[in-house]
Amino acid sequence: MKVLYAIQGTGNGHLSRARDIIPLLNKQNIELDILVSGTQADIDIPHPIKYQLKGLSFIFGKKGGVNMWKTYIRANTRRLQKEINSLPIEKYDIIINDFEPVSAWACKLKNKACISLSHQAAVMVPNAPKPKKKDPLGKLILKKYAPTTKQYGFHFKSYQDNIFTPVIRQDIRNITCTTGDYYTVYLPSYGDDKILKTLSKIKNTKWQVFSKHNKTAIKEKNIIINPISNEAFVTSMANSKGILCGAGFETPAEALFMKKKLMVIPMKGQYEQQCNAAALKDMGVPVIKSLKKKHLNKLKNWVESDKIINVDYPDLTEKIVNQLLKESIA
Repeated sequence: MKVLYAIQGTGNGHLSRARDIIPLLNKQNIELDILVSGTQADIDIPHPIKYQLKGLSFIFGKKGGVNMWKTYIRANTRRLQKEINSLPIEKYDIIINDFEPVSAWACKLKNKACISLSHQAAVMVPNAPKPKKKDPLGKLILKKYAPTTKQYGFHFKSYQDNIFTPVIRQDIRNITCTTGDYYTVYLPSYGDDKILKTLSKIKNTKWQVFSKHNKTAIKEKNIIINPISNEAFVTSMANSKGILCGAGFETPAEALFMKKKLMVIPMKGQYEQQCNAAALKDMGVPVIKSLKKKHLNKLKNWVESDKIINVDYPDLTEKIVNQLLKESIA
């Protein structure tokens, strides 16, 4: 049996999850090929990739949101259409899709089943929290970006059947956590200058910032800015007082699992992150809209707080993979 596992390469969360899922798929009696599309990830996967595609990436900006101009410029629709049409989707018995558009649309055009194994599948279910502010376009993009025929989803809570708690990768599950004297920061949609300007105003507080926009380490006042490194970031989180990050999925889930104090800032114009922020807020996690001066007091209050949100995220990944394959064959 031939299986294609297609992974979104924008951001780090999809590939982080894949690092745990691929070995579990390889344990099965299947022939596995891997597809990755997108250009905005900072980590890789230690497995052979059959198809490395450009796909359709959202490009992070430096002002708290997606850089729509760069996203538009790089969205080469002719090249994307060629990738979709040339993908030999018919040679696979099962297609597993983690919010990856090329394989999803190839399946849709050829009327072939495509199974979602993603966080985005969970965001869209009726019982999952949604932001108060309506965003019809954002909702439409999330729904149409990578269409699938069956969904298995991951979210901060199990909101209904086939929605599971997060995949916490093994290097997070196995790490020893301590409480240091600094906060870990990952805000890829903000420029370093904006982060420095805001965090430097919170006196007597140390910050370790991981930046998509800088390739060398910088120390300024109470802030260290580091280039992205998976190992360094995990170590920093594990030994931090708390974590300030965007409202993606993997990093907040890992922070909650580590029992770290958490605050999130959802990306502007990114419906999925607005949904995540709504879910986290329901759980008691503080949320601020931006790094603007008017939100500084909320950030200071969070630093002074000791509030930890308790969660239970058991290791269900192998069970979920087995269930997906069994139900796909049936």
